[in-house]
Amino acid sequence: MFPEYRELIQGLRQDNPHFSKLFEEHEELDKEIILREQNPVNLINDDIEILKRQKLKLKDKLYAYLKQAEQESES
Repeated sequence: MFPEYRELIQGLRQDNPHFSKLFEEHEELDKEIILREQNPVNLINDDIEILKRQKLKLKDKLYAYLKQAEQESES
């Protein structure tokens, strides 16, 4: 996720506990979605869509943090 911000992500994960927590939540949701999608019983499952929406919201928050940190570093 966001390969162009790899170094910035590393720094934020070390320096910003809230960013780190959001990042970990995103990773956990990603793992959960993959597990559920691999199980054929879950293919028609609204829970997966809910998880995907949650993951997308987290990704948007993470991106906002990254853009803000990028702007601050350019100043």
